[in-house]
Amino acid sequence: MNIDKTIYKAFHKLPSFNLQNKNTAIVIPVLLLLFSCGSKEQQNSGFGAQGIATYKVLTLQPRSATLNTDYPASIQGLQNIEIRPKVDGFVEKIYVDEGSLVKKGQLLFKINAPQYEQDVRTAQAGIKTAEADVNSATLQVNKVKPLVEKDIISHYELESAQYTLQSKEAALAQAKAALENARVNLGYTTIVSPVDGVIGSLPYKLGSLVTSTTADPLTTVYNTATVYAYFAMNEKQLLGFSRDSSNTSSFRSKLNNIPQVTLILSDGTVYEHKGKVETVNGLINTTTGSANFRAAFINPRGLLRSGSSATVRIPAVVKSAIIVPQNVTYELQDKRFVYVVNNQNKIKNVAITVMDGTPGQFYIVTDGLKSGDRIIAEGANNLKDDLEIKPVEVNEDSVYKGLD
Repeated sequence: MNIDKTIYKAFHKLPSFNLQNKNTAIVIPVLLLLFSCGSKEQQNSGFGAQGIATYKVLTLQPRSATLNTDYPASIQGLQNIEIRPKVDGFVEKIYVDEGSLVKKGQLLFKINAPQYEQDVRTAQAGIKTAEADVNSATLQVNKVKPLVEKDIISHYELESAQYTLQSKEAALAQAKAALENARVNLGYTTIVSPVDGVIGSLPYKLGSLVTSTTADPLTTVYNTATVYAYFAMNEKQLLGFSRDSSNTSSFRSKLNNIPQVTLILSDGTVYEHKGKVETVNGLINTTTGSANFRAAFINPRGLLRSGSSATVRIPAVVKSAIIVPQNVTYELQDKRFVYVVNNQNKIKNVAITVMDGTPGQFYIVTDGLKSGDRIIAEGANNLKDDLEIKPVEVNEDSVYKGLD
């Protein structure tokens, strides 16, 4: 029976529908009561028509995955070599500009120092004088020697001539050393790059007077053929890393077992070459509570520069772990929960324990769930225990596509 139509007809069958009519005053409460009962009946009928709520459900299976942990890093070149003059003079020529790439042996500066050219000429003249003295002493020895053999003069004269020759030969050797030293000093007036790298700032201009004691270097060459990415790991992470290393022969072996790492540049792009974690500082910084790690990356195109910032991404391979998406969990009073569906398709709130510092959009569950458990695979809030649902199994690949 349609109660709304019945009430409508009842109102229109009243002799006179007004509040002054005594019959109307009696009938209205009765009709209102019937209307109320009809509404409740319709509501109950609507809930039943909706049926049991439908939710997406995921059946958990052990999975192997690679999880990435990111660490902010600073880039430093393999070498930062300060170029300083070894002689005093004026900057005559500058062959490079700031930021330019240079090769080992490439000409950088020319220092104007005439005194060193003069020293070379003086040393050359000294050699000629010493050579003449040696020749004269040699003649004297050759002159005295046959006379001594014929007992014309004493043997003492020959020994004296030989000592004189040795003295002149020593003077010649000293003159040659002076020439070599003068040439070395003259060579210092021409400065070349000791390594492949990038030129830093140029504080001195043409004509500037520079000395070996000048405070600022002529420039700095940053050797970036290989660069180091320095990043920090907190004390708790380092402790776990060290504890795990006990399974290998040494801490160095543990470092060697770390897979190749990735460098994320400041613009968010991935650097084309992989790197390797080489060392870890054995001293924990008492201010930050962390230890510094160093990863090396080759830099053949000179894309990486000293002083730049980046992110080191370290992959961690997890085998046979229970992994759940973060968005299907919720937190309550410092505990994390998921909705588990039992064999009767009823919901139960279950507390889980997850691995600390799990990166990305997933949690690695260490306690509370096991293989074969079914969980609600969508963001659902305020569901109560023993609520019956209609489960719809979801495809694992669609859930874990962001994990691999």
